[in-house]
Amino acid sequence: MKQWSRGAKVLALTSIGVMLVSLDITIVNVAFGSFVEQWPESRRTLTWIFSAYNIAYAAGLLTAGRLADAYGRKRAFLSGLFIFILGSLLCALSPTAIFMVGARVIQAIGGAILTPASLSLVLPEFPVERRSAAIGVWGAVGGVSAASGPTIGGYLVENFGWQSVFLVNVPLCVVAFIIGLRLLRESRDETAPKTVDYFGALLVVLGVGLLTLVIVQSDEWGWISQRSLILFAVSFILLMAFVLRCNKVAHPVLDLRLFKLPFVTAAAISGFVFTLGFFSMIFVNTQWLQTIWGFSPSLSGLAGSPGPLAAAIVAAPAGRLATRIGHGKVVAGGAVIMSIGILWMNLQIKPEVHYWDMFFPTIIFVGIGVGLCISTISSSATAFLPQPKFAMGSALNNTSRQIGAALGVALVSSMLVAASKTKDPTTGFHNAWLMMSGVTLLSGIVMVSLFRKPTADQLADASA
Repeated sequence: MKQWSRGAKVLALTSIGVMLVSLDITIVNVAFGSFVEQWPESRRTLTWIFSAYNIAYAAGLLTAGRLADAYGRKRAFLSGLFIFILGSLLCALSPTAIFMVGARVIQAIGGAILTPASLSLVLPEFPVERRSAAIGVWGAVGGVSAASGPTIGGYLVENFGWQSVFLVNVPLCVVAFIIGLRLLRESRDETAPKTVDYFGALLVVLGVGLLTLVIVQSDEWGWISQRSLILFAVSFILLMAFVLRCNKVAHPVLDLRLFKLPFVTAAAISGFVFTLGFFSMIFVNTQWLQTIWGFSPSLSGLAGSPGPLAAAIVAAPAGRLATRIGHGKVVAGGAVIMSIGILWMNLQIKPEVHYWDMFFPTIIFVGIGVGLCISTISSSATAFLPQPKFAMGSALNNTSRQIGAALGVALVSSMLVAASKTKDPTTGFHNAWLMMSGVTLLSGIVMVSLFRKPTADQLADASA
């Protein structure tokens, strides 16, 4: 009981950081109108408030994971919190739009540092058989926070101004930092030298950063424009060079032997596909409520909140269920539920408001599927890792998901923009829901096909 009590404390503490990082991916969406009112001459620059955060966050994860394993996970978590606090304060005090874009990059760097470190601090506090349930809670906090961003952001903007969406981070981060100094235990990969392959880190930061840039700017540049194709080619070359570098050096940024573990490979691919559909769904549902049904930002956020609540309730039991029957089966079941729910939404929804009889029960149904998938994929990626690879494995999982999220939102945004120029703008929403239904089903198929339970030797390494 004493060990569980400490584990619960560490889990709750590290979840605060993950909650705020995930929240800041979506919370500023509803504040965009307020940013435009503040700086009307900088509308184009303001779009980078979202893009810069996503690019910097995705680009920094793998390097941050390697640094945490080499220099200490507690040190990384607390450093990430401090940088995130600094970035949040600078955002709230921004005198210009370009200043805020820079502050958002600082925020994202802090988030990229603390995210893999947070999960690697949780894992040693639980025996292997309890890790899936613990990661279920950890993953649910991140997913539900991202999904709740429009709700919380709408309330804060309407009642306290746009600065509040950044200032809300500060007291929670300060409390987590103070408690973390005393509660957390330092851990690291004792076999690794206290250095990092900086050339490899540069390759992956630039490669992932450029790939994410092409994705998030696809609306403006076009998918097959000369600029997009050139940057995609450069990104591909950099990432291939990174893979070759990881095979060559003794202590790479990413240990490619992780991909020999079937549960890691399954989670990376399935997580990429799942988040592509999940973040698309958040974006499209919010846009429908606001543009078609005419809901205010706060009302649209409130209307969508039953789904994240259902996911949060289901996530921890899903982790325990995965331990008993297998992660692949749980994710496959959740993906089927999500796919059916989204398809039903696509078939039944109409331009006339009918929230309680259709939208409300459907998003709860879909939320149950989200709860079965979102944290179970994370736990399959990290619960059975050996201790020296905790942060690196977590970073790999989060990088694949972040790129999937950016791609998903870019795809459905393109669909909505294209349809807005036609006689029936709702066709873009229907096309997006149809795509989401297929994508979420695919994530379950990938997981149940590729996931394999860890061997006895792998479990022994994870328990060591």
